[in-house]
Amino acid sequence: MFLIETERLQLCHFNVDDAEFVLTLVNDPGWIRFIGDRDIHTVAQAKAYLQDGPMASYATNGFGLYLVRRTADNVRLGMCGLVKRPSLPHVDIGFAFLAEYTGKGYAFEAATAVLNYAHSDLNLKPIVAITAPDNHRSVRLLEKLGLQFHKMVSLSEGEPQVNLFYPKDIQVKAR
Repeated sequence: MFLIETERLQLCHFNVDDAEFVLTLVNDPGWIRFIGDRDIHTVAQAKAYLQDGPMASYATNGFGLYLVRRTADNVRLGMCGLVKRPSLPHVDIGFAFLAEYTGKGYAFEAATAVLNYAHSDLNLKPIVAITAPDNHRSVRLLEKLGLQFHKMVSLSEGEPQVNLFYPKDIQVKAR
C-alpha cells in the first residue's frame, strides 16, 4: 500500500522486509560520502535502523522517511521523506537514492510530492532541509524545490556543519 503516488513513483512506509534494500542504500558510496557511515553492515542492523528510525517516526510523528519505488516495475530506488530532528526548529525533508537512479528526476519528483503531502495533508510549514556543503547535486535540487541557503549549522556538538535551507518565501533572521 502506498502513501503518495506520482506519475512514475510510489512512496510508502518502510517495513522490516525492506532491510536488504536499506543495507544496500546506506552503504552506497554517495550515502557514506554525503550522509555518513551509519555502521550498518548486516540485515539485522538494517532492520534495527528501520525500526528505530523511519518506523518509530511514523508512530511518534505521523511521518518519516518513505521507501521510493518505481511504479512501472516496483524497483526500489531510494528514500524520501520528513525528519524531525531535535536540533532543528522545523521538520526537514531528506532524500537518498541509489547511484544508478540519480540524475533521472526521481529525487525531484519524490521530494515535490513529499513537500505537497507535508503542506496539504500534514499541515507542516515551513519544511527546511540540510545538506553537506559539498553535495552540489542536493544543493541544486533543494534550490529547484524553492529552498535557499540560510546558514551553516551543526546538528550536534562535535559534528561537522551542514547547510541549512529554508523556503524562499520565508523571511528568517540569522542568529
